Amino acid sequence: MPAARIRSWKTVALATSAVLAGLVLPAATAAPASATTTAYDDTYYANAVGKTGTALKSSLHTIISDQTSISYSAVWNALKVTDQDPNNSSNVKLLYSGISRSKSLNGGNTGNWNREHVWAQSHGDFGTSAGPGTDLHHLRAEDVQVNARRGNLDFDNGGSTFTNSGGSLIDSNSFEPRDAVKGDVARMILYMAVRYEGDDGWPNLEPNDAVDNGGTRFHGRLSVLKAWNDEDPPDAWEERRNDLIYSNYQGNRNPFIDHPEWVEAIW
Repeated sequence: MPAARIRSWKTVALATSAVLAGLVLPAATAAPASATTTAYDDTYYANAVGKTGTALKSSLHTIISDQTSISYSAVWNALKVTDQDPNNSSNVKLLYSGISRSKSLNGGNTGNWNREHVWAQSHGDFGTSAGPGTDLHHLRAEDVQVNARRGNLDFDNGGSTFTNSGGSLIDSNSFEPRDAVKGDVARMILYMAVRYEGDDGWPNLEPNDAVDNGGTRFHGRLSVLKAWNDEDPPDAWEERRNDLIYSNYQGNRNPFIDHPEWVEAIW
């Protein structure tokens, strides 16, 4: 996809905001939260629209923290719905590899798919307890071996392909997902950073611009995640997944799928 088209949502959002404000928008100015409109702006996001920076982050945290938690065992069946292959209702679509695999092949053996924590569990040590460990907004179906290869690596550009990588790359200290889901990964990581602020018994999760974060509560690399959010905007499949989690399971939304320009407005 040409770069101009990839970035079209951001260009339009920024330009629209500038016109509405009656100002010439400086190139480096973050997009205000009201730059685009969704069906939820007058209801779900009403207290966030029009804010930027820490005020926007705080408002979104309050909104999306109104959430129903599910058990880790319940995640299996939920992923069979949220991650269903649009071309084969008997299969799930695996995140990093892009493979379509039978829903019945969930488990821990070679050839199975399992539950990948996109925000690695060790980055905050939250395990699989109800809360960040079972939050569907960052849990995805993935091949068992590919999941193990990614481990708890931070996200960054560069590396080499591997078995069933689907175009994803790995090196000694980072993981680069395939192009088609780079924005998905970025928006999942940044959702977690807004949802979990350390005020509900869970660690205060934050992005940083580093790799090798290991067992800390940080995940990186923020500058790369922001670029991926721009380069791979939300598609219909990602939007459908957000809707399903909201309506069928947790009752909360990933705001960066509804408003990808809010990434720049906060960070």
